[in-house]
Amino acid sequence: MPCCANAHNLPSREEGFVEIVAFSVASAVLIALGIVLTRFGLRGLGPIRGGSISVPTSAVMFLALSPVTVDFANWNSHAALIFGAAGLIYPAAVTLLTFASNQRLGPNLTAAMGNLTPLFAIALAMLLLDEWPHPTQAAGVAVVMTGLFMVTTAQMGGLPRGALWLLGIPLAAAFLRGAAQPLVKVGLQDWPNAFAAALLSYIVSGVVIWIVRLIRNAPPLPFDLAAHLWFALVGVVNGLALVAMYAALARGPVAVVAPIVASYPLITMGMAWLMHGREPLSLRAILGMVISVAGVILVLRG
Repeated sequence: MPCCANAHNLPSREEGFVEIVAFSVASAVLIALGIVLTRFGLRGLGPIRGGSISVPTSAVMFLALSPVTVDFANWNSHAALIFGAAGLIYPAAVTLLTFASNQRLGPNLTAAMGNLTPLFAIALAMLLLDEWPHPTQAAGVAVVMTGLFMVTTAQMGGLPRGALWLLGIPLAAAFLRGAAQPLVKVGLQDWPNAFAAALLSYIVSGVVIWIVRLIRNAPPLPFDLAAHLWFALVGVVNGLALVAMYAALARGPVAVVAPIVASYPLITMGMAWLMHGREPLSLRAILGMVISVAGVILVLRG
């Protein structure tokens, strides 16, 4: 499909554009909140056990809402298969990688390493959807990634050289999160229902995570009610973040949605400082935030 044929998918300055931005920003805020709250749950449970609580919680939430949110009368098998396939990587694999990174690197660096997500998402959107960003949007994405890179490197100051390999964990999560966005949008073209996409993705993800937990056969631990409740709350927050992102993707191109959603590291740092009492951000991190915001503005102007 040629670039100009996607004109109806591009955001306007009207109501549709506002919806795209609103859903994208909501997703970024909820992703950040989920990362910060995960830190509380990890005090009592490991990443896999935590994921085996949070992801099924999201699935149950979407099942309970499905009678009023999913238009089963318009069921599309092709789209359903795509949503299920996307669930193998996001949220299943991404959740496990994010939890593991959060446990080893903390919420700030875990979130900051998500700066490559829009690059992966937009590159795959160009291949799968023939969605080519406008020059201004491309420049905006480059500026966003430059700012987030500065934030990331500012957070790496205290990381020992021998632990640099751990950065591969959140990097893999960024790639998979980016890959899921254009994949799901392919399905949304046939069945434009964000709740259906989230429901099927989470059902598959819940099964995958429980299979991983059973294969590991970890020894039983004393029941930690607080940790279970924290991860259940994380599941609700992450589920809402996913459906907000899918709602944005159903309305606009990946080149607009991905950079806005990728701003969640900036929000994460502010939340982590408030909730966990982190040290004040460095001048480099603050400058990176300002540059990232300027990049998002460029994307929106494109």
